[in-house]
Amino acid sequence: MAETQLSRRDRATTSRSRMADVARLAGVSTATVSRALRQPDMVSPTVRSRIEDAIERLSYRRNLVAGALASARTMTVGVIIPSIINSFFAATVEALEEGLAGSGYQLMLGNTGYSAALEQQLVSSFLAWSPAAMVVTGRRHEAETVRGLLASHIPVFEMWELSDHPIDTIVGFSHRAVGALVVRHFAARGARRLGFIGAYMQHDYRTADRGAGFVEAALQAGFAAPLEACLEDRASAMGGARGLAELIARDTKVDAVFCSNDIIALGALFEAGRQGLRVPEQLKICGFGDLEFTGASAPALTTVRPPRREIGLKIAQLLRERLDGTAARGGSFDLGVALVPRGST
Repeated sequence: MAETQLSRRDRATTSRSRMADVARLAGVSTATVSRALRQPDMVSPTVRSRIEDAIERLSYRRNLVAGALASARTMTVGVIIPSIINSFFAATVEALEEGLAGSGYQLMLGNTGYSAALEQQLVSSFLAWSPAAMVVTGRRHEAETVRGLLASHIPVFEMWELSDHPIDTIVGFSHRAVGALVVRHFAARGARRLGFIGAYMQHDYRTADRGAGFVEAALQAGFAAPLEACLEDRASAMGGARGLAELIARDTKVDAVFCSNDIIALGALFEAGRQGLRVPEQLKICGFGDLEFTGASAPALTTVRPPRREIGLKIAQLLRERLDGTAARGGSFDLGVALVPRGST
């Protein structure tokens, strides 16, 4: 079709495969395509398969803002996090919501369960609603997820990590730097034999990065390679207890243990008591997260405090500036972390 024949709506949608294109490729009517998307049981499996193949080939994405211009954006911000029950991410989402208060924008929340494949599905689903912006967790995504976010031409924020090459803008901190910070603290406290307990590391690579940063910094500082206990399940106090018991069984000289989060550190603290180990004289324990109970345990837990709320507030600030047209696209914002020394070290 010549440019002069394009309507305003057609010009706005040339970058997006239209339902008519899907219908033409599948050899059906647009009404059948619409029915297959909305009521798949009303379409025969054979026809539905042809439509699904056409959708995949054309990378078609439904625009659920029916009747509006294709360039229209809703007043929603898609936010995708790995765990809706994890207090780290809950605090960030809460702060993001507070930072957007009064702007008219509302959050649309998705939970991946640490699955990159589910993140891809959620991103595709959220983009179909034409959000004003997207916020995703981490820097590692499926290739299709990245392509979809780039093709959306909306502000995209990655969070809870850092990258030299973000999709658009990233706000967070270095997890490897967390591990190095703990090594320096243990060294200053006179530790000699180090250990690390991490959970769910095959799914949560940020935990794995903290462990890798800890091991790397320990070797650079002249320590022997730290012993590692890798728990397959999600973080729990029971897992932390099992992890410490495993480390001590392998080497009774372990005198300083970094736990990938505070829940694990609490379990390690309980296990140290059961084994008759004095904390911090015989065993030093450090966690990550600075959860509320860390200051109330006995002894109080040393931990690393991530910028949970600061990440949400910073993204809200940058997002409002972007949507107002007062800020440029892109950038990496390192909000750092803080070590909180307490009685366990």
